[in-house]
Amino acid sequence: MTLRWTMGVALVAFGGATASAETAIEAAFDYQLTSCCEASGCCDEPSCGCEEPSCGCEPSCGCDDGCCGDGCCEPSCGCEPSCGCDDGCCGDSCCGDACGCGSTCCGGGCSLLGDCCLGDAWTLKGEVDPCGCCAIDFGGWTQFGYHSDNARLSQNRNDNLAFNDREDRLNLQQQWFWAEKVADGSCGFDWGFRADLMYGTDAQKTQAFGNPAGSWDFANGWDYGNGAAGFNYGWAMPQLYLEIAKGDWSVIAGHFYTLVGYEVVTAPDNFFYSHALTMFNSEPFTHTGVLATYSGMDNVELYGGWTAGWDTGFDQYGDGSSFLGGFSTNLTDDVAFTYITTMGDFGARSRGFGAPALGAGGDYSHSLVFDVAVSDNVNYVFQSDLVGIDDRNGTVTANDQVGINQYLFYTMNDCWAAGTRLEWWKSDGFSYQELTMGLNYKPHANVIVRPELRYDWTASDAAAANMGFADASTYNNWSFGCDVILTY
Repeated sequence: MTLRWTMGVALVAFGGATASAETAIEAAFDYQLTSCCEASGCCDEPSCGCEEPSCGCEPSCGCDDGCCGDGCCEPSCGCEPSCGCDDGCCGDSCCGDACGCGSTCCGGGCSLLGDCCLGDAWTLKGEVDPCGCCAIDFGGWTQFGYHSDNARLSQNRNDNLAFNDREDRLNLQQQWFWAEKVADGSCGFDWGFRADLMYGTDAQKTQAFGNPAGSWDFANGWDYGNGAAGFNYGWAMPQLYLEIAKGDWSVIAGHFYTLVGYEVVTAPDNFFYSHALTMFNSEPFTHTGVLATYSGMDNVELYGGWTAGWDTGFDQYGDGSSFLGGFSTNLTDDVAFTYITTMGDFGARSRGFGAPALGAGGDYSHSLVFDVAVSDNVNYVFQSDLVGIDDRNGTVTANDQVGINQYLFYTMNDCWAAGTRLEWWKSDGFSYQELTMGLNYKPHANVIVRPELRYDWTASDAAAANMGFADASTYNNWSFGCDVILTY
């Protein structure tokens, strides 16, 4: 029986909190868009909405030391004292923990390229509400990019078989806006929401394409461009959900990002411009359902909930119904591990996106991610995904898949980082590999530039033919890409 979701006025107006609906990647830089408390009339007042200090709200933003009028902030606002307020540098643009390495106003250097003083990022919220007196946060980003060739598995422009499928041109890939209220359960029951809206060439890969055509944002008049060559641009609403929190519990309900995997859809939260084959082909991007998070155990966070299959938006394909859950934990001070699984009926993913519904299935997938801090500057990530589809249609196309991705990142300073990704992905007996090498450069706290060089290859002509290429020599390919992201 097809389940149709209906939304009341409250759900249309608001979505859920961002907390754990998607695992953000912070391999080299902290991309969280938080603003520093600025001097104003309410600087002496708590700004977190909780009257008691035990709830995590500091009563002051820096007025105690006479710095409040010159743009400097106390540690509770994200600035270390060694960067300013107690050593005469308060009016300096270096005020902020970006000074790095314990140096005073960026005077020294502790890495190959020396220190990099970015200061605090400018945000829309910080401009409109500098003291954080309003509980609602909002912001966005703009991503422009160029890549010399289609990402492999995509043969034709706009075929939606991979991200980066409009080659050899400048693309507006993500024009993103979001708004949220984080539910803080530390003082009792609280509610929150999150809503995301985006426009660009990534829209078709971000829509609820696991829906029946014509529902929510999928094949429902949200796309624009030359239909003969595939739609070029479009709109998507990948998140719209509500949250209730109390104590160590948080529950979100609505349309939200998946927990599965390491890479994510949102551009500022990835190190690389391009995506892994595993991420695009063996993981869902979004779900519709209910997801609970429990954080009351030391170094362990538990997740569990129900979803209407993979990549759905307030609808369901056939009898799509699956469990989403797992846990994340710190194995040591330097090693974090996350296990996320989905099991049940994945909906359209189980049926080849178009085959008829044939009853409940035994589909299973999992993602294992080890995140290792090798040193202060080096970070290593190992990821393995497994997908097994209950073959109700008697087909084997893209049903059983396994992938192993390895990432190595080196942070030179707050402005520069280098990274590499090595991937092996196998789909129904055919193996594919890719190697990506790239840089992250931040010329400004709000700007990130990500050039990369990528090589895709397979040793099998049959594997290349399986993806629509004439042979392995046609599939094997070097490509260059670079994008620029402006956050606000």
